[in-house]
Amino acid sequence: MLKKGNKLYSILTGSCPKCHRESMYVSKNPYKPGHLFKMHERCSYCDTKYKIEPSFFYGAMYVSYGVGIAFAVAAFVIARLIIGASLIYTFIAIVATMVGFMPVIIRLSRNIWINFFIGYDPLAEKVNLKSASS
Repeated sequence: MLKKGNKLYSILTGSCPKCHRESMYVSKNPYKPGHLFKMHERCSYCDTKYKIEPSFFYGAMYVSYGVGIAFAVAAFVIARLIIGASLIYTFIAIVATMVGFMPVIIRLSRNIWINFFIGYDPLAEKVNLKSASS
């Protein structure tokens, strides 16, 4: 299901949207303090520039709203409809989900946003700038 060449692969793994060979982020762990927003400038394999223009990822804020709503609805369904929690505990579950998954939502939104503009290129996967520069 998650194979290279699929946009879903790049979105869920945070890999380069063009070659799918390298993580866009300095640290793959979104919960590592101080590294949530740190991204590589370019892909070291295909030279894709991640920050296409200044403030490029402001658009990801709109995507994060939709992703956040999806997480909140999932928390509501699990807490209220499946577990049968009271309304106050359901509200607490939604808030806890939103706070707990905030780093994941931010990264997921950035991944979705950049994949709107850059598509997978099978030829870019074969290019290796690391070995060409040596």
